[in-house]
Amino acid sequence: MLKTVKSVDMCGKRIIMRVDFNVPMKDGVVQDDTRIRAALPTIKYILDQGVKSLTLMSHLGDPAKDAKSAREKAEKAGKPFDETAFINGKCRMRPVAEYLAKVLGKPVIFAGEDGCFGKKAFIDSQPDGSVIMLENTRFNKEETSKDLAERDKLAKELALYGDIFVNDAFGSAHRDHASTASIAKFIPAVAGFLMEKEVDYLEPVVNNPKKPLVAIIGGAKVSSKIAVLKNLLKSADALIIGGGMAYTFLKAQGHKTGLSLVENDQIDTAKDILAAADKAGVKIVLPVDHVAAGSFDAAAKPELVDSVDLPDNLMGMDVGPKTIELYKKALEGAKTIVWNGPVGVFEFDAFSKGTEELAKIIAAATPKGCLTIVGGGDSVAAVNKFHLADKMSHVSTGGGASLELLEGKKLPGIEVCKA
Repeated sequence: MLKTVKSVDMCGKRIIMRVDFNVPMKDGVVQDDTRIRAALPTIKYILDQGVKSLTLMSHLGDPAKDAKSAREKAEKAGKPFDETAFINGKCRMRPVAEYLAKVLGKPVIFAGEDGCFGKKAFIDSQPDGSVIMLENTRFNKEETSKDLAERDKLAKELALYGDIFVNDAFGSAHRDHASTASIAKFIPAVAGFLMEKEVDYLEPVVNNPKKPLVAIIGGAKVSSKIAVLKNLLKSADALIIGGGMAYTFLKAQGHKTGLSLVENDQIDTAKDILAAADKAGVKIVLPVDHVAAGSFDAAAKPELVDSVDLPDNLMGMDVGPKTIELYKKALEGAKTIVWNGPVGVFEFDAFSKGTEELAKIIAAATPKGCLTIVGGGDSVAAVNKFHLADKMSHVSTGGGASLELLEGKKLPGIEVCKA
């Protein structure tokens, strides 16, 4: 059972809270505040309890890895690269603290750019009811260290800043880091409202779903979704497999896939999943027609292929109208729909219709009493693009975390909040 902020007395206490403010940044400006706003209910609730202080911590990208990747990209393009400017524009929490202050309507005190160690005296010197923001936790190598003692060193330091740890960062719940899980060894841990909501929606899909359950699993690669496909075979009545990964399954069935993305090393895995589904009585829905192109390009000319098989000179970029009709039929009467991964290259307008139509079908099922859950970064981006996010029962804030929860894994950031 999950312990939440409502299960503890916070009056007069110092609270340290892990949030998921890993938001897109450009030149030090927040580009999308969805994750910031998602944390507001928990932040406001904590402040209403008369706390001594609320200290927030989050990662924001991975400074070392992101800078290395950007440097290599710049060098390849023959362009100059300013690492300091890059890190200041992408990875610093000060602009996020300033943005939060605006949406919260209350000052947010930034604890400084010199990392997360040695902040106790600073935090304890602030007026009662203060909100404080620590620097990006990943500026400290101990945050993600595989050395437990090293990770605990930072966790123990962070625990000095609060009497109670609140974890509301579902997007990082699958990470066993100092600020997401290890800190709970040293002070009591509870979940925030966002974490509670994610668990309440996603855990029953695996453990005790309302039936019939139809799962839609899309995206580029089978290899990244093997575990979730296998786990959903235990609870789903039907599995819709779309996106690039569908072509590996079609090839496993002996169909021609043209230039489509196929993971040849996953053909046997696809055959095993198809056999397991047949044995379990789970219906598998794969594309029967395609919108194809000669190259992976937004400007490529879309061509309808009215067949399961693709010609040698074309690659599948989206599903065709017959497949969309199959989706409608498979989703009819479902009591739970869970969607992770698009069924086409929805980022390119010419190849977005299949994913848009699927989103509309799912959205229409919600008012009929179906529990509709969308998880995974690309699926969330899709429902936002088509302005249908508010028509779903739940849109998850965590891509990797929601996927691992659907795989049946125990997530460290959630486990530490359980009684």
